Amino acid sequence: MPYRWKKKVDVDEAVVVVMNVLDKNTDLPNWLIVTLNGSIADSDKELVEYFFKEVKKHAPRALKYFESRE
Repeated sequence: MPYRWKKKVDVDEAVVVVMNVLDKNTDLPNWLIVTLNGSIADSDKELVEYFFKEVKKHAPRALKYFESRE
């Protein structure tokens, strides 16, 4: 179930989850992809841009899983 990011710490937590999953697996599970794409769709543009910036910096191989609103 997607949730709306309300502050940067929400995004930071999501990025940490992505990083941790990729440390243990080669791919992200479908439930995480669906949840985070829902958050991308439902959250403010500034937080979505922050999410993509942080994923690009800390887990760039995860970018292919997420739908950009750019």
